[in-house]
Amino acid sequence: MGDPGSDLERYLEPRREERLASLKELLRIPSISALPEHVGDCRRSAEWVAADLRASGIEHVEVCETGGHPVVYGDWLHAEGAPTLVIYCHYDVQPVDPLDLWTDSPFEPTIRDGRILARGAADDKGQLHAHLRAIQALMATRGRLPVNVRYVFEGEEEIGSAHLDSWLDANRNRLAGDLAVISDTPFFQGNLPAITVGLRGLMYCQVDVIGPALDLHSGGFGGAVQNPANALAWILAGLKDPGGRVLVPGFYDDVVALEPGDRAGLAALPFDEAAFLAEAGAPALAGEAEFTVLERLGARPTLDVNGLWGGFQGEGSKTIIPAHAHAKVSCRLVANQDPERLFELVRARILELAPPGVKVDVRYLNGGRPSLTRIDHPGVRAAARALEVVFGRPPLYPREGGSIPVTASFESILGIPVVLMGFSNPDDNAHAPNESLVLANYEGGIRAVARMMDELASGELGGPGPSPRA
Repeated sequence: MGDPGSDLERYLEPRREERLASLKELLRIPSISALPEHVGDCRRSAEWVAADLRASGIEHVEVCETGGHPVVYGDWLHAEGAPTLVIYCHYDVQPVDPLDLWTDSPFEPTIRDGRILARGAADDKGQLHAHLRAIQALMATRGRLPVNVRYVFEGEEEIGSAHLDSWLDANRNRLAGDLAVISDTPFFQGNLPAITVGLRGLMYCQVDVIGPALDLHSGGFGGAVQNPANALAWILAGLKDPGGRVLVPGFYDDVVALEPGDRAGLAALPFDEAAFLAEAGAPALAGEAEFTVLERLGARPTLDVNGLWGGFQGEGSKTIIPAHAHAKVSCRLVANQDPERLFELVRARILELAPPGVKVDVRYLNGGRPSLTRIDHPGVRAAARALEVVFGRPPLYPREGGSIPVTASFESILGIPVVLMGFSNPDDNAHAPNESLVLANYEGGIRAVARMMDELASGELGGPGPSPRA
């Protein structure tokens, strides 16, 4: 995987068990950003990462307050004449439910079949830890890094990065750089090395439908009082047609159409539709028939119901008209859609569809902008060379269906381009039970990070050195 004769490889190879033990230690911290009872665990995770940065020789390390979970910052700015990278990962993780579907405790890491299983193993603590060990190896063998680096490790990515934009804006000068590197994306199907060049954005909202003051007897009131659950069903059914097209006026107005070259590039990817369907475990694939599966996943917007609740849900029967019903609704967005504008459009459509007899409230919960990166950017080329050397084949360039809000924030607030250089396996079960990271991806990720820094040390980006820019 690495050059066995290099100083870096001689340092890394005998320390596999040592760094695996360190990764397990980080994974044991239940830093679930969405749950208030884990606020202390999020801070503990931030302090753990900060201590590790300091131990490797990174300077100006700080656990920064944000109004929410903290951001960990650190830098090393002594590579005069070399470019400056801003490296981002997140230390927070998703909730673990349904717990009964985990084969082992989600916060007690287990090694099985060449993988480490734990919540956060792939998304994103394993990838963050690969950066930590790349730093450690470079500093231990050379006493310095090949380029200038600013580290930004966040604790709210899984809840929409609500406080990150204001922190980035307040720290513009401290975060000046030539390129942002984000490691929070997977390899392509078949675990093939990949650099993600497109990310969908996100708009997430909650719909609350309120009816009577309390649950009513369906015999005494049914037919005379509006049922909030029925009303919610009518509303949601009116948001999409059976073919998957969203029926919100203006929803597609800002969508950047796929060019023939874009479609050809996606079509050339070695995508196995049958394997994708098997991985999903669904009876059949669905969506806009005029677009391929990869086009629907990476270049088309969506609207999905993520959760529904209201009324009686216990065993047996209970004949009521529920007092209220609720839904969580998300939209995946593509360039150049804006999440706040899309929220207003969706909200207007929901209110238009609401029948009389109920009160409907639509609340914006969080969102993030989509992102696209040029394949021919020097940073992408450097990442591609590093991945090819380490993993033995040139990377693919897919568009990812998920969202990483900070990608657009780096571009719009800091004015620097982003390379999405992630290492997780595509079957990592991120956000689901039995999340895992292939250990070969983790080990290769460490070496690819170090190699990319060496590739960029030549100054191909035209970096100004360590002096911050306004």
